[in-house]
Order: sequence, then C-alpha cells, then structure tokens
Amino acid sequence: MNDNCIFCKILKGEIPSAKIYEDEYTYAFLDISGDFYGHTLVIPKQHFENVLDCETTYLNAVINAVQTISNHYVNNCGFSGVNVFNNSGASAEQSVMHLHFHIVPRTSNDGYHVSPTNEGVKVDLSEVKAKLEVK
Repeated sequence: MNDNCIFCKILKGEIPSAKIYEDEYTYAFLDISGDFYGHTLVIPKQHFENVLDCETTYLNAVINAVQTISNHYVNNCGFSGVNVFNNSGASAEQSVMHLHFHIVPRTSNDGYHVSPTNEGVKVDLSEVKAKLEVK
C-alpha cells in the first residue's frame, strides 16, 4: 500500500466508497466524479502505478473483474453495452497513480461520447508499424 494514494486509502477504509464488487485481488467502486451514470473504477488490492508495472496475477484479476462487472451490468442491470478504458501514465491522462480501469455502462440513446473521433493525425501506417511492432 502507498500511504499517499487515494485508492490505497479507500482499500484501507480510510476514505468511504460505494463498493460494487470485491474479490481476493480486486475492488470496484463508483467514481465520485459523477460524469457518467454508473461510472465504475476497478483496482487491484495491491498498489501498482499502472499496466506497465502491474504483476500479471493482479492484472489478470483486474481484467476478470472488469469482465464480471460488465457482464452483470448488461445481463442484470438493463444496460446494452459498456465502455472500458485505462489511462497508463501522466501523458496518457492518468489522474490517480494507482492502476485502475474505468467501466461506463451504456444504453443506446444515453448521449455519451467517449470514443476518439476519426479526425486524428494522418500517418503512414507502414512507418507506424515499423516503429511499434513487437518483435
């Protein structure tokens, strides 16, 4: 645990949260931002900064929890889909430096727009592939 981390403080019970799900490795709770109905954060119970340093056991557990919660939202709560996303690193707009995945439950006409537009940069995909390909 990190004494300066707000999510670690939630895990220790020092800060209240609206718990949605919990298992041995993960904890999920409602985001207090109020930006989207049902916006849920899923975190590991051990402090990792993001996907770049998270141990595989915990990362797999977080992804399994994301899937369990997402299926619950769609199968039992009246939603027709979910957005799932993660920001890893300050340059990727990570605001809390404790690994977390966002789940935003969706309905067809909710009016949310959370996906990138197709108005991005124009690039040569072969150059990008050459730079980014895992070898």
